[in-house]
Amino acid sequence: MDIKTLMKLFCVLSLILSSCNQGEKTLFRSDAFTILSDRVEQGKYTARASDPYHMVSDYVSRNAAVDPVIEFKFSINGRDDELPYGVNHKADISPGSDGTVEINVIFGQRSTPETGEASEHSLPANTRVRFRVDFSEVLRSFNEKGYYDDILGTRIFKDDFKGLFIAGDTYPLNWDFENIPANPDLKMEDPDGDGLYEKELIFNVYDPSAHTSSEWGLSNDITSYPQFESKSVLLNAIYNMTLDEMIMLMEEDGTFRTGKEWAGVWTRDISYATLLSLAYLDPARCRASLMSKVSDGRIIQDTGTGGAWPVSSDRVVWVLAAWEIYKYTGDREWLQQAFAITATSMEADRKTITDPATGLIRGESSFLDWRKQTYPLWMEPADIYYSLNLGTNAAYCQALKVMGMMAGELGEEDRWSEQSANLSDNINRLLWQENKGYYSQYMYGRLFRSLSPRAEGLGEAFTVLFNIAGDSRKQKVLQNTPVTPFGITCIYPQIPGIPPYHNNGIWPFVEAFWTLANAGEKRSDAVASGLASIIRPAALFLTNKENFVAENGDFAGTEINSDRQLWSVAAMLAMYHRVLFGISFGPDSMKFSPVIPKSYNSIYSLRNYRYRNGTYDIFVKGHGDDISSFVIDGKETARHSVPDSMTGKHTIEIVMNGKSDHGPSMTVTSYTAPDTPVLSANNGKLQWNPVSNAKEYMVFVNGNEMATTSGTSADMRLTDEVAEYQVMTIDSSGTGSFLSNPAEYVPDQLKTVIEAEDYSANAGKDIKGYSGRGYVRFTTKNNKDLIIKINAKEGDYSLTMRYANGTGPVNTDNNCGIRSLYVNGSFAGSLVFPQRGNDEWSDWGMTCPERIALKDGENKLTIKYEDFNLNMDGDINEFLLDYILLEKVPPE
Repeated sequence: MDIKTLMKLFCVLSLILSSCNQGEKTLFRSDAFTILSDRVEQGKYTARASDPYHMVSDYVSRNAAVDPVIEFKFSINGRDDELPYGVNHKADISPGSDGTVEINVIFGQRSTPETGEASEHSLPANTRVRFRVDFSEVLRSFNEKGYYDDILGTRIFKDDFKGLFIAGDTYPLNWDFENIPANPDLKMEDPDGDGLYEKELIFNVYDPSAHTSSEWGLSNDITSYPQFESKSVLLNAIYNMTLDEMIMLMEEDGTFRTGKEWAGVWTRDISYATLLSLAYLDPARCRASLMSKVSDGRIIQDTGTGGAWPVSSDRVVWVLAAWEIYKYTGDREWLQQAFAITATSMEADRKTITDPATGLIRGESSFLDWRKQTYPLWMEPADIYYSLNLGTNAAYCQALKVMGMMAGELGEEDRWSEQSANLSDNINRLLWQENKGYYSQYMYGRLFRSLSPRAEGLGEAFTVLFNIAGDSRKQKVLQNTPVTPFGITCIYPQIPGIPPYHNNGIWPFVEAFWTLANAGEKRSDAVASGLASIIRPAALFLTNKENFVAENGDFAGTEINSDRQLWSVAAMLAMYHRVLFGISFGPDSMKFSPVIPKSYNSIYSLRNYRYRNGTYDIFVKGHGDDISSFVIDGKETARHSVPDSMTGKHTIEIVMNGKSDHGPSMTVTSYTAPDTPVLSANNGKLQWNPVSNAKEYMVFVNGNEMATTSGTSADMRLTDEVAEYQVMTIDSSGTGSFLSNPAEYVPDQLKTVIEAEDYSANAGKDIKGYSGRGYVRFTTKNNKDLIIKINAKEGDYSLTMRYANGTGPVNTDNNCGIRSLYVNGSFAGSLVFPQRGNDEWSDWGMTCPERIALKDGENKLTIKYEDFNLNMDGDINEFLLDYILLEKVPPE
């Protein structure tokens, strides 16, 4: 008898038992959706499990109401460079009687419709709009001058022109400028060379055939994996569907692919998926996947902003997965290998991403690697490298702790546990917000950093799971972090004008970590909400999607998405194994601590669960937040664990205590913060653009509030010291925007410009846009060292550098430039030169400010290439250095 026949017979038996033992039961109910024992209901849609191996759903992805009044602008080379920040074209794209729409614009001249108000009528589905822009003035400047000066004063040279693109606030348009050049549908075209660029786009796209009712049926043999059974046919079916999808993600080379749409292995995806559940379901495949992300004995950072590491700096999540594999398998050879790889990687990190002023870890938000999705528009890749993110710091704190535990297992000197404790202290000292009861998203800025008060879902969960918050703050974080009706969002509140993905998005794997954090603190109501937030989309969409829109729970409308996303699959399985059965691992035992919400009161079985050399059938009965009795092979024991030495077949029976600490989270509606103002400073006056729905503006100097005004200007406080100003929009609810771009005031006597070419015998002149007599090209073979001798007065200085790096685009590749800085012979830190655009060598920008101390008289600055400056590419580590800017700053 084949496997499918056996499963059908088992299915019939399960249905008989289910009908005998249980009627319809509600597992979760909210205003947004309901989960019952056999189905999920959301509005007029239902997903139903007919048996453990079959589900159907009539869910139809909504055709959202779209305002026909849109905002848009054009972009040279994927930059926001046509009109001032926050100033856009407007057009009403409602089709005429013939169904056509044509928009004509002159580049650089703002156009608006007769009415800019939102329409009461939605845009018809599949409205075709032809955009036509007169670009002749820019082309004329290219031909006559060889360059064009954009609205921001940036000089774009003819040789660097890669194309004209369109951006906007309504799909298929978006404001994610750096990613726009990767989308050929958003590139304007001029086939006849007349200077009129055109593009036809379809708005309010709707294809009913892509979102009609569908079904799932088991297609793989899942019997070699732990078998889950309950009285809920829905829970049974979703579990089996998820195992089915896990098998579909297995590649022939022995690794896991990242999702249906994403081939290959990604460091953070496989690491978080392994940590959640895959370590104990297929440790060999997880190990192979992790090792595919190792090169030259160090962990590979996924591609990200500015050329990956060190702008993106969360690669050490790899060791969290490696440790989880060891705890499950006890494989000491693997432990030794993983320990050595991580130690090498962390040593480069220590000199490159540790912020000397705060002790925190620099770099991009862990997994939130589309900068416009979670950072203000003014932030360059260098600014993101300089920021101090909650999630990345929490993950790094745990990685250091894990290295300490690995050292203990291996009998090695522990050089990491103290570092972990110090980093935990710094997170609590600098990122905690007592007035909100949770941690801030990140610290950001230039000369002076400030807190972004937004909540960051993954980071908040990690502070609890990794015991950074401590007993006194854990409950506050879990009670106060905002959670929307469809789940916890990546950030809260949302950013205006940015389409759903990381912004305005819910990711099941983040929800899983959040649910595990609540389970660890016995918050059963929050656990029920978390389970529901993961089960609902899996049932309705009949797959474990990558992400969905926060406001409506739909998968359609996000920037990109995939079925059977690896960490979403792992998240779902973790909810069964780690929550309903409470399974976790120590180095020498398997532990149990289930949390069963009252609505889930039932009997659950997990058969054929393997740990080390033993196989276990596990049964959990009842509901509650703790274990009442724990029985192994008929003998009750006070220890809720099994040692790694047990072998053979065993039965574990767990009865819950029937008690609950309800502990609901703070449920809020999805909310969007106001726009970030654009600040300018001239002649002692600050000015910024008016922002719609602004109640007032807060003016900051050096990171501290200076004034509040309802106007759009303020006087600067001019002194004989460096000052940095920013402005924040406050709306009627009291919610603030991001802080604006910094506007700096530096007295001339405190500023020194050092031309790099004055200290090099081979200055370059081929690339346009440099100051002085030229620039210096740094590669791994040429100009490996540059020595600069200057006279200065004793004191602290901010050091920034004007540079160019055209080795890759802003959003992908791995060619970030890295060098070491020595001041008077002492190592003063690493210098980071992120990518700024593929082959855009004349796009000059500034590095982040590094604080250095100079002595009276002559000082020697040395820029040199060292082994730990090796970037993720390994070969291409190149940039142009124009000049060095020193600004004397007050002592910290």
